[in-house]
Amino acid sequence: MSSPSRGAAFRNSAWLAAGLMAAALSGCGGGAEPVDTYRTSPEYRAQSSGEAENRETIFSGGGINLFGADKEGRDGAVAVNAFLWRASLDTVAFMPLASADPFGGVIISDWYAPPETPDERFKVTVYIIGRTLRADGLKVSVFRQTQDPQGRWVDAAVGADVASEMENAVLTRARQLRLQAVAEDNG
Repeated sequence: MSSPSRGAAFRNSAWLAAGLMAAALSGCGGGAEPVDTYRTSPEYRAQSSGEAENRETIFSGGGINLFGADKEGRDGAVAVNAFLWRASLDTVAFMPLASADPFGGVIISDWYAPPETPDERFKVTVYIIGRTLRADGLKVSVFRQTQDPQGRWVDAAVGADVASEMENAVLTRARQLRLQAVAEDNG
C-alpha cells in the first residue's frame, strides 16, 4: 500500500485547518444585535435601558485598593494577610528577591552571601498560608550552601533555630504594622 501524495496530505491539512477556523469563528457570533449597531458602547446601552446608575464597575465601592488593608490585614489585591506580606518583604529586604507572588503568598529570595563570610550563602523562601495574622499562617525555609576548595557550592546544614528566628522576626514586624494601622485609623 502506498502512502498518500504530498498534495493530498496538504489538501487534508488545509481542510482540517479551515474546519477548525470555522468552528472557532462560529462561537464568536450569536445573540441579538442592538438595533442601532453604531451606538454599542456600554454607557449608551446602560443609559438607554435605565441601568447606568445601578452598574457596578471596578471603580465603584471605594475604588481599587492595591496596598491598603483593613484592620485584620485583608484586602482585595493581596490574597494573603497584608501585614504578614509586608512584614515578610521588610524582613528579607537585605536579600535580593528572585520571586514574589502576592496571590500565592510566596516570596523567594535569590542567593545572598554575607560580606563577612563570602564562602557561604543563604536563600530564603517565605510561605504565607492564611489571610489572618496568626503564627501558624507563616512558614519560612532557609537554605545554606558553602563553597568547597574547588569553588563549587555545596548544600550545608542550617541551624534548627534559624527558620524559627526568621518567622519570629516577620511576626514581630507584622504586629508592628498592624498596631500602626490601628493607631492611624483611630487617630
